[in-house]
Amino acid sequence: MNLTRAEAIERTATLTVNSYDVTLDLTASETTFPSTTTVTFSAQEGSSSFIDAVTAAVHQVTLNGVELDPAEVSDGVRIQLPVLSAENVLTVKADALFMNTGEGLHRFVDPVDGEVYLYSQFEVPDSRRMFAVFEQPDQKATFTFHVTAPAHWDVISNSPTPAPAAAGEGRATWHFEPTLRMSSYITALIAGPYESVRSELTSSNGRIIPLGVFARKSLMQYLDAENVFELTRQGFEFFEKQFGTPYPFPKYDQLFVPEFNAGAMENAGAVTFLESYVFRSKVPDATVERRAITILHELAHMWFGDLVTMRWWNDLWLNESFAEFMSTLAAAENTKYVDSWTTFSSLEKSWAYRQDQLPSTHPIKAEINDLEDVLVNFDGITYAKGASVLRQLVAWVGQEEFMTGVRAYFAKHAWGNTELPDLMVELEAASGRDLSDWTQKWLETAGVNTFKPAIEVDDDGLITSFSILQSAVAQFPTLRPHRAAVGFYNVATSGDDVGKLVRTHRVELDVDGAVTEVPELVGLERPALVLLNDDDLAYAKIRLDPASLATAKKHLKDFRASLPRTLVAASAWDAARDGETPAREYVDFVLANIGHESDSTVVMVLLRQLATTLHFYVAPERQHTTSVAAADALWVLAQGAAAGSDAQLQFVKAFASHAQTSAQLDAVQALLEGASSLPELVIDADLRWELLTSLVAGGRRGPESIDAELAADNTQTGQLAAATAHAAAPTPEAKAQTWESVVVRGEHANAVQRASIAGFSHVWDSSLLEPYVAKYFAAIRGVWAQKSYETASTIVTGLYPSQLVSAATLEATDAFLAELGDQTPALRRLVMESRDGVARALRAQAADA
Repeated sequence: MNLTRAEAIERTATLTVNSYDVTLDLTASETTFPSTTTVTFSAQEGSSSFIDAVTAAVHQVTLNGVELDPAEVSDGVRIQLPVLSAENVLTVKADALFMNTGEGLHRFVDPVDGEVYLYSQFEVPDSRRMFAVFEQPDQKATFTFHVTAPAHWDVISNSPTPAPAAAGEGRATWHFEPTLRMSSYITALIAGPYESVRSELTSSNGRIIPLGVFARKSLMQYLDAENVFELTRQGFEFFEKQFGTPYPFPKYDQLFVPEFNAGAMENAGAVTFLESYVFRSKVPDATVERRAITILHELAHMWFGDLVTMRWWNDLWLNESFAEFMSTLAAAENTKYVDSWTTFSSLEKSWAYRQDQLPSTHPIKAEINDLEDVLVNFDGITYAKGASVLRQLVAWVGQEEFMTGVRAYFAKHAWGNTELPDLMVELEAASGRDLSDWTQKWLETAGVNTFKPAIEVDDDGLITSFSILQSAVAQFPTLRPHRAAVGFYNVATSGDDVGKLVRTHRVELDVDGAVTEVPELVGLERPALVLLNDDDLAYAKIRLDPASLATAKKHLKDFRASLPRTLVAASAWDAARDGETPAREYVDFVLANIGHESDSTVVMVLLRQLATTLHFYVAPERQHTTSVAAADALWVLAQGAAAGSDAQLQFVKAFASHAQTSAQLDAVQALLEGASSLPELVIDADLRWELLTSLVAGGRRGPESIDAELAADNTQTGQLAAATAHAAAPTPEAKAQTWESVVVRGEHANAVQRASIAGFSHVWDSSLLEPYVAKYFAAIRGVWAQKSYETASTIVTGLYPSQLVSAATLEATDAFLAELGDQTPALRRLVMESRDGVARALRAQAADA
């Protein structure tokens, strides 16, 4: 199933694809579908190559009019192509498999009405699961699809949907026009009785672009299509202006699909989204904003990724980092989400810093030797660190200069494939800067730097010396050039901001080397708080000096602006996570300040970090009492939050997830049963499931309660919540049943598998998981060998015994890694990353002792 970069390079040197003509019949069976592919391509005469085709069966292979024996040339993954001509026509007739893993052509049955829904997910290497294809991004071609399906379905692809032709017995065939030239991984097919809302917009070149928003019939009542259209229009306006290139495709559809593995996928003109972004219950504002950023992220990909595509997956970061950066920029400058850089700092950058401190960290421009390498590289480096570094580059060269280079890049490389130097040469030309040193230090080395202030003052409190100290870990010692700002903050004593912590001075400068003097600050009065990397321009962890830390602890809630407040909180989190400060101090820090936080995403991230600290970083002998006290504090916060507010909802959810004492479970039960209430808090379907799962994990409710709740909510969301609740039951039998269904029988679709694993790991008594340490290490090599990547990676990461923070867990992991050796690098990486979490927890616990 793997493809190496060397094979891809050799294949591109051998042949060039022109077009695909693909005929699919989706009515034949529930497990497979006939797939006929005709490919035209040129090649070196007399050479040999292969085409990718993951099949249930291959019935016929015809190359230039010559029948090849499928038994000889096909192994179910590849079809060998001997003795090619200068110009070639290949036809492959096969049966392909419907998938339930979120890869290839995924098939889902709606429990509400029994209707079947299909959607494709091809990135990285899975268009080969639907048709025969040269599966690599630099083999761009046109694609013509002919799809037979039930006549009452809608069928959507990259080209506009044509009027269907009757095909008899309730069937119809859709003959699509050829696509524009594109890579196979951004082709798409979505089919089923989807319902839609339609609109249109006018592109910058005057074209009318049809718009569509789609969802399953049973979810349409919850779909906020007008919000999606508004963001889409704002994104079109911003990106067409910034990129200097009109939207390149004939239409733009956005489809919310079931059991999706990621947040979204940038199929050209037919973007698919995680169905959870259709909100049937109240969700935190952070989730609504995340949907907005995702909508803009995928739209940015239409230019960066689809119009211009990386040559090979080592430049995946160019796609993802650019889309991540541009989506946040668009949100901040052209939507209501003007504080989106605060969200970026809190959510994305924290992900990047975490990923960059794992043993598997890698340069932004990663070495990708094969498909397995790229599959594990959809990570915080490729997305969040890359976007952070791009933001810093923009601050360094100037936003208009940066966009001028981007415009030239699109003009020169439209419909083609590129590598990193193709972009950098345009940015150098536009900015007049030599970016070679910047490229080497930022894109080709790994690791995160740390800034610390060195401040000297005289007896009058005036600064006599100010320096920024930059450090790096020994394993990744590169000290990088940064564009950064230093902010001085003081508590206002008069005016409208009295009592607020406000910025009174700012200087922006280049930071480079181990010591950077800041003479502009000499002679100024030392402020109450010094914030390095103010405005979050640089990618670096920061530390506060003792006086600033004392101010932060007392006045975090008093920051007038959200971004500096977030940066200070992130510094406290880094220090606790790195074992530099006691974990219980961080718990107190969060609980003392979170009730005053106004940014929904910041609240969400702080609650996640609080949970991690309580479960993993607090010293074992203090964990129970600290966790119980934290849950009590969250309940007080929930009761004191504004009626019906975002904070109230988030605090209630957090309290339920931490509730474990009898009194706490009483409070959860009273909310669920209506015996108590909070002002304007609606106990809707999704919140009911969270409260019920809390009671199940606490031993208060059992299978009968779960089944009764499911009977009242027999939807896809209800089924997933029920799977989590069943697996969360605190009994050996429940854990054994979950393990058997997920690992041994492997009977679940991808979404149910994820939900079950989440419940399995929800325990207050970690001894319930001890029997599964040996079982885990005995099973995962087989799982990796037998399952698809999405299924296997979810099991490997989700069932690793992270909750058992002990030297014994590390020893068991090390023994497995020693036996595994370098046979399976991707599996090795995932296990090593999980191991690092336990090792880090042990260091943090030691600091909290």
